[in-house]
Amino acid sequence: MSKTNQGNFFEDFRIGQIIRHATPRTVTGGDQALYTALYGSRFAVQSSDEFARAIGYARAPVDDLLVFHIVFGKTVPDISLNAVANLGYADGRFLAPVHPGDTLSARSEVIGLKENSNGKTGTVYVRWVMVKKRDEKAKAPEAQVPDLAKSVLPADLGIGCPKIAGKLWDTALSGSAHRFKDYKKGERIDHVDGMTVEEAEHMLATRLYQNTARVHFNQFSEAKGRFGKRLIYGGHVISLARALSFNGLANAFHIAGINGGRHVAPLFAGGTVFAWSEIIETADVPAQSDLGALRIVTRATRDLPCGDFPQKEASAEEPGVILEFDYWALMPR
Repeated sequence: MSKTNQGNFFEDFRIGQIIRHATPRTVTGGDQALYTALYGSRFAVQSSDEFARAIGYARAPVDDLLVFHIVFGKTVPDISLNAVANLGYADGRFLAPVHPGDTLSARSEVIGLKENSNGKTGTVYVRWVMVKKRDEKAKAPEAQVPDLAKSVLPADLGIGCPKIAGKLWDTALSGSAHRFKDYKKGERIDHVDGMTVEEAEHMLATRLYQNTARVHFNQFSEAKGRFGKRLIYGGHVISLARALSFNGLANAFHIAGINGGRHVAPLFAGGTVFAWSEIIETADVPAQSDLGALRIVTRATRDLPCGDFPQKEASAEEPGVILEFDYWALMPR
């Protein structure tokens, strides 16, 4: 038996399977600093211990998406080492703040399996991951696609942060005077700025999360693959879009839930990411009287400024939308 891990293929998974993932990770201030260096995120709560303490935190929490990426990275050797693509997410909830010094572990449950019509790949539902088959002739398990919630309920929001004192929120320090009441359903916001992705930084980011997916690192093998080059981790695009959203959503300080997401088209080094957001719902937060929740769909584009709020999906040749990310963010009233 080989001592090296070749990863799981589609036919290795079964419904109800529980997988405990290596390796536990103690999050440090250095991780947060590197995350900030990679994306330039400026949200005040995650940037300043003093700002965070003033509104109710013990100290500045780690960025929500850094937590997401670290947990996601734990799953890669077991779930998506042989993935073709990570396709999407649903019903994600942030249940507690994470601070430097906290240790994160992860486990996954397989809740759905479906072979694709080409017989070469199948979708594994712990999130939507398209995974190669080891043997294309192997009999696929009976298809079972889970019935997933369309969104996280507002009643389930707000428990991932302490009781917030909204009256102590300093809008001069946070970077925007716009609070919850200033945003309306249907509003669209162009985040204006763009970030060009370099080869080294996306690989550095993916290593930060201990994500070992081959498609992001190995040019020797990817040169022979579908695109002929390394594919940028989809989560890198999510974090870029979130950082860009500060310009227009500076007080949306906490991602409380992920309703869904689609990686619409790939991104490669040299591409420039722009983003725009649409407010599709507003809600009260029962657990937090001083906060409101905005349901936001942020669309990231490749090589396409977002002044006219584009929705056309990118292709290999043409610029356009590469990410749709549907999430709830909390904001002071």
